[in-house]
Amino acid sequence: MTTYLKYASLALAVGLFGCSEQPTPSADEASTDKLSTSTLETVNIDKVRSHIKTLASDEFLGRGPLTEGETLTINYLADEYKKLGLTGSFNGNFLQPVTMAKLTPDQNMTLKVGELSFNAGSDFTARTQQINPEINIAGSDVVFVGYGINAPEYNWDDFADIDVKDKTVIVLVNDPGFATQDDTLFTGNAMTYYGRWTYKYEEGARQGAKAVFIVHETAPAAYPWGVVESSNTGSKYTLIDQDNNASDIPVMGWIDEQAANEIFAQAGFDYQTEKANALKADFKPLDLKVKAELTLKSDISQAQSHNVVATLKGSETPDEYIVIGAHWDHFGTKQTEEGLKIYNGAVDNASGTAATIEIARILSEMHKKKPFKRSIIFANFTAEETGLIGSEQFATGEIAPTKQMVALLNIDGMNVLDGVDYILQYGKGMSEMEDYLAEAAQSQGRHVKMDPRPQNGLFFRSDHFSLAKQGVPSLLFMSLGDTDPDYIAHKYHKEADDYSPQWSMGGVKQDIELIVDIAAKLANNGDWPKWKAESDFKARRLQDR
Repeated sequence: MTTYLKYASLALAVGLFGCSEQPTPSADEASTDKLSTSTLETVNIDKVRSHIKTLASDEFLGRGPLTEGETLTINYLADEYKKLGLTGSFNGNFLQPVTMAKLTPDQNMTLKVGELSFNAGSDFTARTQQINPEINIAGSDVVFVGYGINAPEYNWDDFADIDVKDKTVIVLVNDPGFATQDDTLFTGNAMTYYGRWTYKYEEGARQGAKAVFIVHETAPAAYPWGVVESSNTGSKYTLIDQDNNASDIPVMGWIDEQAANEIFAQAGFDYQTEKANALKADFKPLDLKVKAELTLKSDISQAQSHNVVATLKGSETPDEYIVIGAHWDHFGTKQTEEGLKIYNGAVDNASGTAATIEIARILSEMHKKKPFKRSIIFANFTAEETGLIGSEQFATGEIAPTKQMVALLNIDGMNVLDGVDYILQYGKGMSEMEDYLAEAAQSQGRHVKMDPRPQNGLFFRSDHFSLAKQGVPSLLFMSLGDTDPDYIAHKYHKEADDYSPQWSMGGVKQDIELIVDIAAKLANNGDWPKWKAESDFKARRLQDR
């Protein structure tokens, strides 16, 4: 499993890095700094369109991991990279095995808190990533620890005055900045990693808790209870470490707000009052003076999926890598009373996968004319939609140590409509790569536009985050709803995300050119972009470099 974050609040930035001081470039080097004009006509939109149409066709069955759709997808991608003359990155192979555990929690369970009983699905959810078929909580003290945050850089520690070892912990979702909309508290409306549900479980594990239950509220979570229920009651996948994930929190849970109100009332407290108290840095954890009981049974199996990885070998420093990635998977199929539904994921993320192939084609042609000094890895990750699993495997350094990765440029949904005069940036003032992004956009006559939904914490929900946790600065290209308002409401993660021959693909062309520009510069200029803000990201990179 990847290393946990300690000071991860700056994770809100999509680790975009930029230029450190460089010597005056030679004429040859200077020519690579204006790539957007020289590559302007090289993007073959017909090829990109064809790749999207194929990958998002019904024949590929929604590209579900561990299905026939996976077999078709990974073979298609490997063949395309092979045609370009690239080499396989995994011991000469284009397929990197990703062994996953499939865990399905038995929903015939009841959570008891004091005299109260709650039903699985409607009142609470519980699952685990430990490879353990049965986890029992019996007589576990229940405590409320506010937002469950330990953030030294904000002088904030919700665990300062309590030992939660083997206890059942109740925490709030998101962080105090969102709750108050105070820009001086954490980062205000913009979610930090401390607000992400994954952090709550990670910190709970570090503190030795037996279970962590997050109180769901729609606004701070950014989705209704139905999303929590559907996402946590079915099968989930995880990587397996040498200890069968024993360091993970035993029980990862959610409870709905009504259940929280009842639990607090039973203990003689008012949930809303205690929630307000948790907004203060001097908040004191609350012992609810009740015990929790739960038996969590899980059906566990193992299966092997694959990342698709290809390398363009550098001529001078081949052991330094630029990584360009996109996840190939989507949600596969679902049998319903109306028949078989296929979730083709044309925008998310057949578009990004197709763009990766086209970028590889362009860069390989450039490499033939004048070899890049550094190597470039093209990676299409599996199981992003079920927990960033493929990129987590990639981040273990099995293909290349992360300390030798200069940067990751991650594509997760492209603008398949007309070109626009901006490029979205996720995060602000976090790393030097922002300068690269701004320069490449300016050369196209575009400007940088900040993430319009920073409260949703998109940085923590795509594959670059797996690399960022290992210190690799990463840039996210995501364009899902900013040019098509109907997409999020009616197509995102739905059956309607289908390919359309009516797409103009102007935005795809723009962003491919921009990514080529940045990647080619980094592949030649010797720069190691740096994190700016203090964080475990920065600490890890400083340790490695």
